[in-house]
Amino acid sequence: MSEKPFLKRLENFRRAMSDQSLDTFLVAVPENRFYLSGYKDEDLNLTESAGYLLVSSAEKYLLTDPRYEEAAKREAPDFKPAIYTFGLPQVLPDLLSNLKTHRLGIESNFLTFKRYTEVREALEKTRPGAELVPTENLVEQFRVIKDEAEIELIRNSIALTESALSTAWNSLSTGVTEKEIAWLIEKTIREGGGEAVSFPPIVASGPNAALPHAVPTERRVVPGEPVILDLGSKLEGYCSDTTRTWTGGEPHPQLREIYKIVREAQLAAQDAVRAGRDTVEVDSAARNLIAKAGYGDRFGHGLGHGVGLAVHEKPGLRKIDPTLLKENMIVTIEPGIYLPGFGGVRLENMVRITATGYELLSTDEFFYNW
Repeated sequence: MSEKPFLKRLENFRRAMSDQSLDTFLVAVPENRFYLSGYKDEDLNLTESAGYLLVSSAEKYLLTDPRYEEAAKREAPDFKPAIYTFGLPQVLPDLLSNLKTHRLGIESNFLTFKRYTEVREALEKTRPGAELVPTENLVEQFRVIKDEAEIELIRNSIALTESALSTAWNSLSTGVTEKEIAWLIEKTIREGGGEAVSFPPIVASGPNAALPHAVPTERRVVPGEPVILDLGSKLEGYCSDTTRTWTGGEPHPQLREIYKIVREAQLAAQDAVRAGRDTVEVDSAARNLIAKAGYGDRFGHGLGHGVGLAVHEKPGLRKIDPTLLKENMIVTIEPGIYLPGFGGVRLENMVRITATGYELLSTDEFFYNW
């Protein structure tokens, strides 16, 4: 991706900072860091960061340690590097002093208490009287609308995920284990050029399919039972997410019933999608249909979520927190029914919101017409 999108994004972000009367902002969320700078190294865990952006109206720094110095210079050449050896407090006080910071914004939903304390102490040390301002979604508000380059990258990620889905689907048979299929999915995504899976694959057979976020086990596939396959890839920084439900042999009558209901709910929700609709309204299109069929209490999660640099982004499609859908948001539509001790069905597509409806980004395959 060229530098031009990052410069435009930074310009928009600085306007948002100004609207909040913030003269300086510390970006810590990895996806936000990449979105504004192009710097793509990932944090090893929550307490070990690959770096931070420090943005003011006139300056922009990339703060990192020597392990990432060359990558930072190469991937974010427009940012000034500030290298620390012993952690963020080594460089942050001087930078805040040089920037004459008065109001420093932070991402309150991400920083650990330890990191928050370091930032607060750095500000108090060099800029007495300056204010530390917790914020949420200051960068994410821009990430929810995808530009043409992002949409194309997401399409590529979806294609890779669907290649892995096809491989897994055609390898499912009586006796194969959940773990074997999960590994096959990861292997196919990696060999297809993926940087990683966007989340650990869910392969859930029989009663395990009643667990929406089941972890693959040594359980073997049995004829007539459902197998939920939920998978995604990360390619060139962008994620994808898809779910299908497989069965071999003659399906149990109740499996046929709930599969048909879930598929109808998915199609009803897709038909309800368009710019200007709110997310609760779309969620209700699926939820009401499932409830009318007598399974309302067996659909316990939201209908879907945004996908982009993270596999779970705003907006959320659920029965609370209404959000207006806008053109070029990309979301999942994934209703499900889960019956403890029996199994379950979940079906998931990714769609792009348009002015008049939606564009189906997922391939409309691997569905049963029962």
